[in-house]
Amino acid sequence: MDVPPANDGLDPSRRKLLKGGAYATTLAAAYGWLSPGTGTAQTATPAPSPAPYLEPFLDPLPVSPVKSPTLLYPRPGRLPVPGEAGREPHQRYEEFLPQREYELVARAARHRYHLHLPEETVWGYDGLVPGPTFVTRIGQPVMVRVRNALPQEHVGFGSPEIITHLHSGHVGSAADGFTGSYYSPIKAGPNLRYPGAFYDHHYPQYPSNGDLRKVTNTLWYHDHREDYTGPNVYRGLAGFYLTFDALDSGSEHTGLRLPSGVGRYDIPLLLQDRKFDSGGNLVYEQFDPEGFLGNHFLVNGKVQPYFRVEGRKYRFRLLNGSMARWFEMVLADEGNRFHNFTFIGSDGNLLERPLTLQKILLSMAERADIIIDFSKYPPGTKLYLLNRLEQNDPRKPSGDRLNPGIRMLRFEVGPRTADNSVIPSFLRPLAPMPDPRDVGIRRKWDFERNNGQWSINGKFFDAERVDAAPGLQVPEIWRLETSGGWAHPVHVHLDDFRILSIDGKAPPPEWRGRKDTIPMLPGTRAEILVQFHDFTGKYVMHCHHHAHEDHAMMIRFDVVPKNT
Repeated sequence: MDVPPANDGLDPSRRKLLKGGAYATTLAAAYGWLSPGTGTAQTATPAPSPAPYLEPFLDPLPVSPVKSPTLLYPRPGRLPVPGEAGREPHQRYEEFLPQREYELVARAARHRYHLHLPEETVWGYDGLVPGPTFVTRIGQPVMVRVRNALPQEHVGFGSPEIITHLHSGHVGSAADGFTGSYYSPIKAGPNLRYPGAFYDHHYPQYPSNGDLRKVTNTLWYHDHREDYTGPNVYRGLAGFYLTFDALDSGSEHTGLRLPSGVGRYDIPLLLQDRKFDSGGNLVYEQFDPEGFLGNHFLVNGKVQPYFRVEGRKYRFRLLNGSMARWFEMVLADEGNRFHNFTFIGSDGNLLERPLTLQKILLSMAERADIIIDFSKYPPGTKLYLLNRLEQNDPRKPSGDRLNPGIRMLRFEVGPRTADNSVIPSFLRPLAPMPDPRDVGIRRKWDFERNNGQWSINGKFFDAERVDAAPGLQVPEIWRLETSGGWAHPVHVHLDDFRILSIDGKAPPPEWRGRKDTIPMLPGTRAEILVQFHDFTGKYVMHCHHHAHEDHAMMIRFDVVPKNT
């Protein structure tokens, strides 16, 4: 049966978008399912601000430290504890009692994006950009206390009210970081070790439905404050959260024996663009609800850094953490010849079998897990992680390729060293999904412009309105459609989904596993199979173009008990 979404009308309090629609060239048909299209722009593109010249490859690649556990006080619990921001009770808390506890402090700090740029005031988890990397294990429940120590009064963009979302986290509603559950900083008191209110996030470290075929290994955390996700993440509130299990063991001697050692041979890479003015100061165009593009490219918070590698295999976890920028990443040498890499996982989920690729498309929030074997190259070789995708408009890529492209990260290859890692021929079995022909509940979601605003099904996000109420463990097929000249990477909270079709065709091989974000180019129609397990309550689906989600392109869905 078709289930219509709730019809509560439009929210008249939403601010209006400042620009009209536009049509432009879509991405070329390099991925099989993408069809090219052309059109005429309806609004003039503003002239870009002058960008300072920054010599590349002067800064070493920063690698965020692994977060250390601690003992929380006051002691956490199922219900909020003294000093904690208000929240609902944690679901299944006694079943998944925390075995490790962490305290993460969101605070202002000073950061330099490039050797020749001035220091900037950033907001970082533990004052770091990106934040510290969590290393956790399936079967070991975790409690993360996020303390808000941001300045109550600040100058510039962003909001000091925050709520942290674990992207791709299979967690209870109270721990998901619901966008409307933000909380404010408070001043330090005599009984507080740090200033700031806090919020306790309970992460059971339990795969969906208890199925070990549904383990997600590469997650990330970021601020998700309603209306201010874009500027708060742009200020620096993002980091990696890695999970290991018996297969993806984190050891080169057990399980799959993938390249291991977080920060040594297993390297998270946060790919972003940032805009700097002619004086080298960071710019955020907060009054442009279509978003904007940066004029410099960052990896792990530095403009075009270098990374010295040994002559052995490395695992790199690529994350597109940009607001509006799409990437097509390739591995190239100094002569701009492309080289193969091994693709093992999409959106944090291992594929059944590795793929040999030379390019990978990444929309905002998507991840790619790849292995590069540097033992094939003599010492002194320089290789580049390079973005080839041209994009001059925050609405979408142009469809053209850059030649030679933007060299975002330089690898400098050293001598060969011992390497116990392998690239197995089989990774993780894929759990079977329900036969789509037997799925009776179908919903349609149109991502569009409505009265000059971003909307889904003609409505703007309202944190109090429920747009869908899927039943626990009940499969549904959601049809997603985009219109106009805008691209929308669509993210669904709580459980990963399976892509059934894109424009009537099967998805490319790298997207045939479990996904949490689907890149939707203008005019795309896709069907995904969703099924939610283990937890009930409020969650969201939204476009992960931060300017779009901040301007109301989001719906709330409440997972309810089966047969409700």
